[in-house]
Amino acid sequence: MTKLFEPAQAGDIALANRVVMAPLTRNRSPGAIPNNLNATYYEQRAGAGLIVTEGTPVSQQGQGYADVPGLYKQEAVEGWKQVTDVVHKAGGKIVAQIWHVGRISHTSLQPHGGQPVAPSPIKAKSKTYIINDDGTGGFADTSEPREIGLNEIPLILDDFRTGARAALDAGFDGVEIHAANGYLIDQFLKSGTNQRTDQYGGSIENRARFLLEVVDTVAKEIGAGRTGIRLSPVTPANDISEDNPQPLFEYVVKELGSRGLAFIHVIEGATGGPRDFKQGDKPFDYAALKAAYTHAGGKGLWIANNGYDRESAIAATESGKADAIAFGKAFIANPDLVKRLKDDAPLNEPNQQTFYGGGAEGYTDYPALG
Repeated sequence: MTKLFEPAQAGDIALANRVVMAPLTRNRSPGAIPNNLNATYYEQRAGAGLIVTEGTPVSQQGQGYADVPGLYKQEAVEGWKQVTDVVHKAGGKIVAQIWHVGRISHTSLQPHGGQPVAPSPIKAKSKTYIINDDGTGGFADTSEPREIGLNEIPLILDDFRTGARAALDAGFDGVEIHAANGYLIDQFLKSGTNQRTDQYGGSIENRARFLLEVVDTVAKEIGAGRTGIRLSPVTPANDISEDNPQPLFEYVVKELGSRGLAFIHVIEGATGGPRDFKQGDKPFDYAALKAAYTHAGGKGLWIANNGYDRESAIAATESGKADAIAFGKAFIANPDLVKRLKDDAPLNEPNQQTFYGGGAEGYTDYPALG
């Protein structure tokens, strides 16, 4: 059998195949509470070896987009229980992507209309999704952030801890820590957004400190075998940049390799764009990144993401370049993507107009084969 469709083990989580549903923000959970429509959407896609949910904030401060589901209200935990229950009954596995957006937010989404927080007070040239005064949803410029005080970092770490615990209480098989795409953890990592002069800024070791503290906090709470992480070494998403990403991310994965995580999920290139995108003066070497992780004792599943199709996914898993492949837009439009890939069947095309916000249209109404 083709390796892409063989079972795999991600730490404590047994997967039926190596096709992963990537996290996909859809803005269909009003009040940050998952609902019946969300449950149907994920249930339809339970054929994935692993579902990674849309980004799920661990606090209101961590929320950067309207109508995304959270994990910081008891009603949200109850809502997520509907989702995990139907996914498990359909034979699937699902982890919550736990998230703090940092500076990629808007005052209308923050507690008491306050400023978003960031490692350094640098405004992002980016957009977020808010609900307008007339009740319609739309994109708006992110708000000016303020610098996180040293005394606040333990509070944010505790938000990740309680978010991870809430995820398990909601029936998830584990969590994926969102350390990618220009959000808070990535903002600490990268030089373009981190100009701190304390123990969280400057050197690679200092800039990686917050990421590793989040990982250790979450793993201590729910177990390393149920903890994964998503990284994006060179994506420019949300106005993020790093002049020298190779040594930074090789340091990060070496540190992660000793921590016994369930999986590492790596976005290759620019999120939603070219895989050969680079920051710095030379192409990023993903094979060297995986080798650094393995050499450091990393045994967690290595999940590659960004622009893969059937042929390239099969080639990557057969060659050992990756252990599993995550698909994003293909899962939006094809609830039965694994079957379609197995059968080499044609794929539905996603309707980009319905990606963010709305109801069943472009969400739960894509047809399955037959």
